[in-house]
Amino acid sequence: MDLFELTKSLVNMASVTGHEKACAEFVKGYLVKLGFQAVLMPVSRDRSNVLATWGKPDVVLSTHMDTVPPFFPAHEDADHIYGRGSCDAKGILAAQVTAAERLKNDGVKDIALLFLVGEETVSDGAREANLNPCGSRYIINGEPTENKLAIGSKGNLRVDVRARGKMAHSAYPHLGVNAIDKLLDVLEQVRRIPLPVSPLLGPSTMNIGVISGGRAANVVPDEAMAQILIRIVENSEPLRQKITEIIGDRCELVIVRDTPVLIMEKLDGYETDVVAFTTDLPSLTNWGRPLLLGPGCISEAHTEREFVRKADLVAAANLYYRLVRDLKDRD
Repeated sequence: MDLFELTKSLVNMASVTGHEKACAEFVKGYLVKLGFQAVLMPVSRDRSNVLATWGKPDVVLSTHMDTVPPFFPAHEDADHIYGRGSCDAKGILAAQVTAAERLKNDGVKDIALLFLVGEETVSDGAREANLNPCGSRYIINGEPTENKLAIGSKGNLRVDVRARGKMAHSAYPHLGVNAIDKLLDVLEQVRRIPLPVSPLLGPSTMNIGVISGGRAANVVPDEAMAQILIRIVENSEPLRQKITEIIGDRCELVIVRDTPVLIMEKLDGYETDVVAFTTDLPSLTNWGRPLLLGPGCISEAHTEREFVRKADLVAAANLYYRLVRDLKDRD
């Protein structure tokens, strides 16, 4: 398959987080046909990463196979490929495979491909892979950076807040304890926390992405829950302490994910940028010095119109090829 056909084939394979099995098996089989030593690396039941090697790897190309919901298949026009994962990150995966095949055919040895599950939730695939590194010096992660080398990415603090109450008839609210009221009071204070700003990464941002709770309009709710995600630009500890102080014993607090800020190096000859999103790289510390680059614009990811430009896929394959060679030439 050429680059575009491979991208469309991957997009047409549903792999919403937790359901990556078919995609992983396809990718592994495809890489074996290209002559790589490819294996499935189990992560959990019916879920595996894919590792493909050529020699003893010192540079690894990596991205993720999972997508956010909902799945929708590929279609194309003259300039774009559309569909879930086209931008984030199956077009990237196809570009990395294309670059690796070219490197291998040109006699470049000691490279690897690492394709992961679970990036869109808690990076469980990356955390599992980090227990079994291959001894590489560099890992080039693929995410939509508009083909710019990212020199910084924000961290990710995800917290869940759960309120408990007591059910009662809504005509007699004094007989119950309203969990939604408790949750709303806490959230209002959390929203007022001053968030830090970084000269490099810009401001931290907060998103209350999910609120749920209650039984019916005529029942005093006995439970309510909110999921909060904060894109952090410095150490999360002061922010965690502040949230803990606000909540106190009024609600339950669970730290779901705390991914640190990542600052990466510049390389001569590559256009650079910083990104607000979080990647698998902070969970891949044993795979070498991190770099981040990929085709596509993050504003198109996770949307109903998700797409990647064909010209950007071609440029990415060329950039990955060049970047691997540049890194291998380093001492």
